Amino acid sequence: MTLIKSISGIRGIIGGKPGESLTPIDVVKFAAAYATWLRRTQPEGTTIVLGRDARLSGDMVSRLVSATLQGVGWDVIDLGLSTTPTVEMAVPAEKAAGGIILTASHNPIQWNALKLLNHLGEFISGEEGAEILRLADTEDFDFVEVKKLGSYRTDDCYLAWHIEQILALPLVDREAVAAANFKIVVDAVNSTGGIAVPMLLEALGVNTENILKLNCEPTGNFAHNPEPLPEHLRDIRREMKNGSFHLGIVVDPDVDRLALICEDGTPFGEEYTLVAVADYILKNKVGNTVSNLSSTIALRDITEKAGGSYFAAAVGEVNVVTLMKEQQAVIGGEGNGGVIYPELHYGRDALVGIALFLTHLAKFGKSVSFLRSTYPKYNISKNKIELTPDVNVDLILEKIKNRYSRQPINTIDGVRIEFDKEWVHLRKSNTEPIIRIYSESETYATADNLANKIISDIKEAISEAS
Repeated sequence: MTLIKSISGIRGIIGGKPGESLTPIDVVKFAAAYATWLRRTQPEGTTIVLGRDARLSGDMVSRLVSATLQGVGWDVIDLGLSTTPTVEMAVPAEKAAGGIILTASHNPIQWNALKLLNHLGEFISGEEGAEILRLADTEDFDFVEVKKLGSYRTDDCYLAWHIEQILALPLVDREAVAAANFKIVVDAVNSTGGIAVPMLLEALGVNTENILKLNCEPTGNFAHNPEPLPEHLRDIRREMKNGSFHLGIVVDPDVDRLALICEDGTPFGEEYTLVAVADYILKNKVGNTVSNLSSTIALRDITEKAGGSYFAAAVGEVNVVTLMKEQQAVIGGEGNGGVIYPELHYGRDALVGIALFLTHLAKFGKSVSFLRSTYPKYNISKNKIELTPDVNVDLILEKIKNRYSRQPINTIDGVRIEFDKEWVHLRKSNTEPIIRIYSESETYATADNLANKIISDIKEAISEAS
């Protein structure tokens, strides 16, 4: 079984022994640690917001978490079946001290996780996460006496409110979307996107009869691997190819990642979800953009062409958000289909990504595939090299950095080496003896060759060090 504790939360496979997988005991300990940390850092707070995706273990884990929070003295507002961005927005709306999202994101059905938010509705920092892990490991928490137990109430209005906030954005044009008379296929992998995405589309003026729903019953029985990669999306691609639809929309179980399918069934490319939305924003408001070091440089190209500046952050949403604030970015996110639009909130949000993309497409007036053809053409090759536990990964990365010292190098998160229109990013895993290698070029073959060259260099460096 598997239990992964990290600064961003705790996730694991349901069942098994405590400390080895995500059991009820582990859930309670971690929720108590978070509630205790909040009590010490937000002493005036009274409320924590809770929400979950539709996975099978969600109801059980939710009841454990809500009862634990009450036991530490917090009032709980439970949004029930919701989305990650909806919970993020509900935290400041409720003036809550924090929030917890129960979702393992794109992980398979047997996984679940607790993702932790601060009072802004944003993910906690690395330092804060480390302190919560310490509290959990040392069981440094206390429960309140019976007369001080927190209250519990449900609220199922926030998803509709979230959509209202999206429609109120100046760059979301409902009239243009409605007039385009789009025909759309939605694949929500049998999670909460099956509720949220059709609700958003109808609010944008898309005719209900023009929405084909695939896997939109929030049963938690995922119809396919929930990570929205092309190899997992055969059903919707087949529907697009055989039908007369304009667009296919795919979201992950907690609706913070957005993948798009062209009218001919070809993937738009997760890397290009952010590129397309940013293109629309930059056409209306010149400014800076941010993505992480493992995302396509197509965002840099369109940003500089529009007169703005592009900045690369370390991998991780909290790092992207921090840099977006520092650089006052008008749009940002991650190349996994994560769009962060600060005018709404600082979190990846597939729903606002859909609304902005549909507005862009309606005003563009041509097909999705034609829109995709207007962007710089890059291809990313994703690889990894497994190492023996005795290998000093930091030393190996240092050797690679020295070998390519004449090239522009970024070391804020592993080692990223620039080669004009190409790059390679090496990151070590925090949980396994693995180096992940992402490379990008104008053709996939060139990107793959670049990755293989770096893998060869790594093997040579290991041989030299042994």
